[in-house]
Amino acid sequence: MRRLPVFFLLDCSESMIGGNLDKLKKGLQDIVMDLRKDPHALETVYISIIAFAGKAKTIVPLIDLISFYPPMLPIGGGTSLGAALRELRYQIDNKLHKTTPDCKGDWKPIVYLITDGHPTDRVGEELRIWREKYAQKVNFIAVSLGNSSDISVLHQLTETVIILNDNHQESFTHFIKWITASVSSHSQNINKDIALLNDYNNVLNLSDARNYKPYDENCVVLVGKCSNTIRPYLIKYNLVDNVINLSKDQQQKYQLTGCYPVDNEYFDWSDEIKTSILVNTNQLIGTPTCPHCSNPSAFAMCSCGNLLCIDHTGLVTCPWCNQYLEFNMDMPNEDFDVIRGKG
Repeated sequence: MRRLPVFFLLDCSESMIGGNLDKLKKGLQDIVMDLRKDPHALETVYISIIAFAGKAKTIVPLIDLISFYPPMLPIGGGTSLGAALRELRYQIDNKLHKTTPDCKGDWKPIVYLITDGHPTDRVGEELRIWREKYAQKVNFIAVSLGNSSDISVLHQLTETVIILNDNHQESFTHFIKWITASVSSHSQNINKDIALLNDYNNVLNLSDARNYKPYDENCVVLVGKCSNTIRPYLIKYNLVDNVINLSKDQQQKYQLTGCYPVDNEYFDWSDEIKTSILVNTNQLIGTPTCPHCSNPSAFAMCSCGNLLCIDHTGLVTCPWCNQYLEFNMDMPNEDFDVIRGKG
């Protein structure tokens, strides 16, 4: 039986922390469960997962639906789309069954790229290689979760760029059903184009490259460490559209949405080249508690430039550099710059 390879390129960058990443995990489970009910898909569909943040890796090699088990998705700093395309090319070149005089190879693969941000690596050369050597070999669908992805880059990969504007759970469920329906339909009629958008156009919109708008950053993600457990966490702030600081050149404001525990694998998936982009604390609304030890503030900064959590005493050893620190808890808070993640 000829295989129908389906590759998922999943953005696991910092900006996906929280809701989007959790939805992707459940979405993968739902896709596989529904496809297992389709006898055509059960016979032909093979799934592979490529995750990318600051780095890209295949976390699930091509495997049949029965044997597939949804993986734990990582989280890391950076959105290395170029590295993800390189990894995808390697999988296509080395893992697909080629047609020989004696037998036919795999069907034309389907690729779903799901992302919510801009590439943070040099992607130009990878885009050129993809257009010249691979674009005709696959059915490629690029999906932007919201409007913050670089739509112009996605259109260089494929004509089929879809924007999921509504990020509510019900809309995301419809989106997952569309993916399932498109794979199922394709497994039954291999020569049929991936379509079915009309059934889901209330939440899915085909993008037009001519309507591309300049990127407007919609979140700030910061990394800190717990002073007690030495474990990392991510603080996420989302852009507040209707708040403007009139006294300081109309700076953008960001509202705290959560502080999330992560493990040290986060650093393995993060771009090794640190960003020098700063955000000032006067742009950030809200101070989180530590998700590991519940210290009242997870937003204290050491002289080494890193964030840590502190208790009401203000006495702490920095979990990054082991420097002993004493914060004056009676002093009013002063604004300062902090290095933001790549998202």
